[in-house]
Amino acid sequence: MPTPLPDFSISIKLKYVKLGYQYLINHFLTLFLIPLMATILLEMMRLGPDVLIELWQSLNLDLLQIISIIFLSVFILTVYFISSPRPIYLVDYACYKPPPGCRVPSSSFIEHTHLFSKLNPKLDKKSIQFLERMLERSGLGEETSLPPHVRYMPPKSSMEVGRDEAQTVIFSAIDLLFAKTNIKPKDIDILVVNCSLFSPTPSLSAMVVNKYKMRSNIRSFNLSGMGCSAGLLSVDLARDLLQVHPNSYALVVSTEILSPHWYAGNQRSMLLPNCLFRSGGAAVLLSNRRAEAWRAKYRLLHVVRTHKGADDRAYRCVLEEEDPDGNVGIALQKDLMVIAGEALKSNITTMGPLVLPASEQLLFLINLIARKLINPKLKPYIPDFQAGLRALLHPRRGPGSDRRAREEPSTLTGARGSVADGPLPLWQHLILFTLV
Repeated sequence: MPTPLPDFSISIKLKYVKLGYQYLINHFLTLFLIPLMATILLEMMRLGPDVLIELWQSLNLDLLQIISIIFLSVFILTVYFISSPRPIYLVDYACYKPPPGCRVPSSSFIEHTHLFSKLNPKLDKKSIQFLERMLERSGLGEETSLPPHVRYMPPKSSMEVGRDEAQTVIFSAIDLLFAKTNIKPKDIDILVVNCSLFSPTPSLSAMVVNKYKMRSNIRSFNLSGMGCSAGLLSVDLARDLLQVHPNSYALVVSTEILSPHWYAGNQRSMLLPNCLFRSGGAAVLLSNRRAEAWRAKYRLLHVVRTHKGADDRAYRCVLEEEDPDGNVGIALQKDLMVIAGEALKSNITTMGPLVLPASEQLLFLINLIARKLINPKLKPYIPDFQAGLRALLHPRRGPGSDRRAREEPSTLTGARGSVADGPLPLWQHLILFTLV
């Protein structure tokens, strides 16, 4: 009786089969060229120098033709290097860390709200109960912080308070960044500051220039009203400027100032930001100097932007307005998550061909052709975006820990920082990703 074959599906893990397939497809050109070049080299060694010299002489090239070939080669290489974009390096970054006295646990926040309701009769019990429910579901931990002026009784809200908070957050982050990189303020060529809500005159970028006595020819920009995407938009602006200004440093500062815009009314759509936004700020140093490549933490390869402002729903999903009682606040509409999902879908569709390895793109193409020509009911293939970002995962982690490694930075960001303040979680994620 013949011996039954073993069940290979048990002895072979399909995960490693897929990894081998990805390695084969992604490095196909390298795996093809190395044997080809080795074969040509061995054949040249076998023929010997005499035969090679005869082959060269048989070409009958005169001096003018040789000079023309050299000139053409140099010209092509020069055009290639000039037209290729300059590499943009993220040299380092720093996040503002509020002092322990600014931490606001959930219990303290609710207690403060109850005390404030006694001073402000317009804040009813239903609004307080709504804040409690939203705070429980927000994902914020017990180590998040708020500006001191927000915790006053009653909270202070003025231009002076906003400037004081801006100076504390922005200057602390920049000081930490300069200390980490040993860069002097006079070395900065480009400055981009973004803060969506607080836009004083002089601007926040002018405040930074005045504080650090930067050069008079610095290219300074101040972005406001750009929402949660302002941090990435600032990086995109700095990248474009670095492409046209060689050997430059760009300082990007992202923050959100809460004190002047703390909402004290009963509109639930305006109460949501009180539960989601917390103190924070980040300073980022970008450069196109090749000398910074050795110590740069990252290299900026792609920036993808999708603007949904032409859609009325998207335009009004986050809106600063007054409630019927005259209280100014930021209203978050119910369509916000739908609009954000549509923008994310557009960005992923655009980013996919840029970051996905050839193996995933090939599988997606095969699946697309099969659904168009063979079986329209065939399940669509969802590319594995982790394959394009696998290099960011810690190789020391064992099997089954990749998911924890991916989720831990997001969890810690919510526990210590903010879940909604768009300019900040990006840099908090990067810092925490290197720690977990």
